[in-house]
Amino acid sequence: AYFDNLRRPVVKVGLGGLAIGLLIFLMPPLFGEGYETVNNLLAGRIGAIVEHSPFYWLYDEPLFLIGFALAALAAKIFATSITIAIGGNGGVFAPSMFLGATLGFAFAHSVNLLEWIELREANFIAVAMAGLISGVFKSPLTAIFFIAELTGGYGLFVPLMLVSALSYFVSLYFEPHSIFTRELFQKGLWAPPHERDLSILREMDLRGLIETNFKKVDPEISLGEFVKTIAKSRRNIFPVVDQEGHLKGIVLLDDVREMMFDTEKYGQVFVKDVMHNPPTVIDVHDPMEKVMQQFDFHNAWNLPVADQGKYLGFVSKSSVFNRYRELLIVRSREA
Repeated sequence: AYFDNLRRPVVKVGLGGLAIGLLIFLMPPLFGEGYETVNNLLAGRIGAIVEHSPFYWLYDEPLFLIGFALAALAAKIFATSITIAIGGNGGVFAPSMFLGATLGFAFAHSVNLLEWIELREANFIAVAMAGLISGVFKSPLTAIFFIAELTGGYGLFVPLMLVSALSYFVSLYFEPHSIFTRELFQKGLWAPPHERDLSILREMDLRGLIETNFKKVDPEISLGEFVKTIAKSRRNIFPVVDQEGHLKGIVLLDDVREMMFDTEKYGQVFVKDVMHNPPTVIDVHDPMEKVMQQFDFHNAWNLPVADQGKYLGFVSKSSVFNRYRELLIVRSREA
């Protein structure tokens, strides 16, 4: 966000480059893509990743390597973010491998320092890289086979499968889209097959689908007055609305069809006697996914829409389908 506020590209690049240069001076493993650091960790050449650091004099301290690895992990995230913010390409694959390698090393080295059990640090480095790749790219199979080939064998195949699968499902719970598709999905430019219907529904505005050509009737009017209203209406649904505009119920033409021709009941029966509750009332603020669920659940074709109990109109399944079709055509043309 800080770099976004800098209007002059030269200043932005200069400050970003200075920050990254300082990070590289403190953390030499940040220089380059990070593959050299990954190779050194896998080969057990731990000293090679810290020998040019100003903190090298702490190398013999028991906890130094753990702290350095975690600091390098945090610094890599920061450096990649700065690179992207100033308009550069921070990469995706290499940083994921770097983060996985440093995290796996820090964990295995910590356990080994406790002397409870002896762990092969290279194995945990490889498995952690698979976990990061699987979670970031939402591609567990790629992670499994890539790391298996990188390590030169399939001895870690079962651990790779377990960690990659676990990472995939955990990351899927918090973020269903990969790093490549997340921004496209947020802009409405892409959606996975199972979410395309939902993405189109989310574009719809319920207010724009409300139909208001229904004759409103007061619950206190007589059947005779109601028949006059029916004669002027082209719809067979009549919302019953009180003086304050609140929806009290609905009356269908079928509800009064037989008594319409019995003039003796014109002054004896009132709308409030024949009205009934609609299957449900749609709130104007409800998302379209919920609206469609209500249509399906109640097997309805028209449902009333209200705002805090006040009648606004009806929404029909046909109007939703027509709008859906229009948006689908627009998307097809854009693709």
